[in-house]
Amino acid sequence: MPEPVESVIQPEEAIQPEETDAAAAGPEAKGRYFLRFTLGQRYLHAVLFTTFLVLAATGLTMRFSGSVWAIRTARLVDGFGTILFFHKFCALVLTLAFLIHVREIVARGIFKREKGIFWGPTSMVANWKDVKDLFGHMRWFLGLGPKPEFERYAYWEKFDYWAVFWGMVVIGFSGYAMWFAPFFARFLPGWALNAALVIHSEEGLLAILFIFSIHFVNTHLRPDSFPMDMVIFTGRESEEEFKSRRPEEYQRMQSEGKSATRITDAPPHWLINFSRVVGFTAILIGLTLLILTLSAYIAG
Repeated sequence: MPEPVESVIQPEEAIQPEETDAAAAGPEAKGRYFLRFTLGQRYLHAVLFTTFLVLAATGLTMRFSGSVWAIRTARLVDGFGTILFFHKFCALVLTLAFLIHVREIVARGIFKREKGIFWGPTSMVANWKDVKDLFGHMRWFLGLGPKPEFERYAYWEKFDYWAVFWGMVVIGFSGYAMWFAPFFARFLPGWALNAALVIHSEEGLLAILFIFSIHFVNTHLRPDSFPMDMVIFTGRESEEEFKSRRPEEYQRMQSEGKSATRITDAPPHWLINFSRVVGFTAILIGLTLLILTLSAYIAG
């Protein structure tokens, strides 16, 4: 599930610098650093990618239960019943995180009437600039024009976010329809429950293929981030990264005099090392699951 779903709707005005121990920072402490993601956003992303990895691993094992690797995995954990238990448990945790996120959007965007939630340069809602950036990026790939200058969220980050949002609704509803079939059978026809099984399986598989290929490549394997984009783990980025990746946002904050509100300390050395271990582990698991999925399709 996307940067990005590492991206949570959050205007700059709501972001406050974190207090960190500058003395504990490593050699990366040179130069200014800017806060991109708050601690709450990073926690939410951690819950998202952790539960998604478990859901993907357990879901694929049940989806391809006849494969050799699926049978061996089930034997290691005392059967498919255990796998189903962890699948349901992580589904509940992920649903709770999703509802917390939706509640925050509604509270800030509707009740508090915060600017930038549903429209503008800090919103995750797509606008005309994203369309122009998409075609401008394609022209740049082909050497036909300059590279577009991005704002706080690039068009592919917004696509990742809404792909996760859509997947949460479709995959989540179909999964709960199967889990609590007697309840849903009171007002849904039988064919709808059969359709829920197909939708849950195919949409889940599509989400896995998207996250472990498109999202991983866009976020971590593009040239300016390779081999890993650390910002979703540390929450911070250097001024050079800020200026090169999102020059429009940088220029806008400078002109509005808001850049000082985002200045923070460099990430401590322990956090950088911890982030690398967690990030590379997640990527390795994701790529392994992607290979197993493709091999199961080929073998089938």
